Amino acid sequence: MEIIHIILIIIAIIIFYVIFTYNNLTKLTLKVKNSFAGIDNQLKRRYDLIPNLVNTVKGYAEHEKELFENITKARNNLVDTNLETKTKASKETTRMINKLIAVAESYPELKASQNFKELQIELVGTEDKIAYARQYYNDNVMMLNHKLQTFPSNLIASLFNFKKVDYFEAKEEEKETVKVEL
Repeated sequence: MEIIHIILIIIAIIIFYVIFTYNNLTKLTLKVKNSFAGIDNQLKRRYDLIPNLVNTVKGYAEHEKELFENITKARNNLVDTNLETKTKASKETTRMINKLIAVAESYPELKASQNFKELQIELVGTEDKIAYARQYYNDNVMMLNHKLQTFPSNLIASLFNFKKVDYFEAKEEEKETVKVEL
């Protein structure tokens, strides 16, 4: 009779472990999705903010029209649902915004504009929030992928078809220093 109790206890422990691990993997998967939504939220904030900045700057630097058009094109790609397209558009938008800020440095009357100052502060704040959201996403991806690859949780992950998630990464050419040429 004792052996049956021991076997039942072992089976109960295994069942509880499977349930606990499944719930933990589900929680981590939801955290990854939520943190990606946080990136989306910040990209949407930037998407809404850029036209205001562009319109403010346009009045002072009409001859930089191509820069504004490129910013608008990059901004429009931020609404794409594809992770790769969204990543590329985000990086291109960041590059264009850095160039726009450099243009603004060349125009003292623009730098003196209170509207431009406020929008620039908002934009810098948004860029910081996007960087934080990306890091938070990658941290959650790392935790999930770690669980998916370590024993014994990897057995449960494969049993319930949990999948590895890709990091939000920059390509090699995007890691190079941005050159601003006016």
